[in-house]
Amino acid sequence: MNFPKELKYTGSHEWVIVEDGVVTVGISDFAQDALGDVVFINLPEEGDEVTAGEAFGDVESVKAVSDLVSPVTGTVCEINADLLDAPEKLNEDPYGAWIIKVEGVEDTEELMDAEAYEAFCAEEE
Repeated sequence: MNFPKELKYTGSHEWVIVEDGVVTVGISDFAQDALGDVVFINLPEEGDEVTAGEAFGDVESVKAVSDLVSPVTGTVCEINADLLDAPEKLNEDPYGAWIIKVEGVEDTEELMDAEAYEAFCAEEE
């Protein structure tokens, strides 16, 4: 299991990185492993508002459908449209295959550093 130190994580298994005021969101290695083979993703539109702690889309795997929970409140400024045609990229490279980028962030969920998230995941297994 991979837990990049430069990222922050949520209890719902999203990862976050902030660059130049824009928050990039994806799902963690733990999440993609638990989901199994991802076959579909439902994304918001650019310009949509997202709210910390609320679903902004979902990801469907061969096992289940899981909500994608926003770690921040703000406006979607970019979506990873490549995932619409190739959702399996989330399995292949969960930290390279980001899902959305959010700007104008007003609020964030409580985020964990890599060490705390790794301990959190160990408790869930």
